[in-house]
Amino acid sequence: MLENTDVEEVWFVVSPQNPFKERGSLLPDLHRLQLVRRAVDDNYRLKACDVEMHLPLPSYTVVTLAHLRELYPGREFSLIMGSDNLDHFDRWRNYQYILDNYHIYVYPRPGHMDSPLLRHPSVTLLGDFPLMAVSSSYIRGQIARGHDVRYLLTEPVWKYLTEMHFYEKGNPGGDVSSHDA
Repeated sequence: MLENTDVEEVWFVVSPQNPFKERGSLLPDLHRLQLVRRAVDDNYRLKACDVEMHLPLPSYTVVTLAHLRELYPGREFSLIMGSDNLDHFDRWRNYQYILDNYHIYVYPRPGHMDSPLLRHPSVTLLGDFPLMAVSSSYIRGQIARGHDVRYLLTEPVWKYLTEMHFYEKGNPGGDVSSHDA
């Protein structure tokens, strides 16, 4: 993303409550933030962002973007999402406002390349990027089955997940069906 677009930094916004997910299905906010921090800390152009943890719940992207614009008036914000999220983007709160006021970079995901929004002038489908079928759900499932996922994660993230026993079968805080980080 950073090397193939005009994006200067990528901020990973940790959402305490996505309106499309049950709150109980998430790891605690601080652990999710810690995982993101460990994933990006070695790259100054990647940032873990906790802005949504200070906003009303549930978290709506349109509210987050407005808040970021107020906090950082000199910055221009865009969204990055997988094409699987674009499939239901029209269900997001004030999605048309987002389309009219922000640019959206869409990373191609296998089986999710037919959204009519891909033709919107504010949407850029990233071409010539490898299609990756590895998802967070896949990784959580592999952990729950006792498989080694260390090569699918950064080393600090893998170590944290291993130390905390997240998503491992039999761990009360780690059942793959009850967490979505």
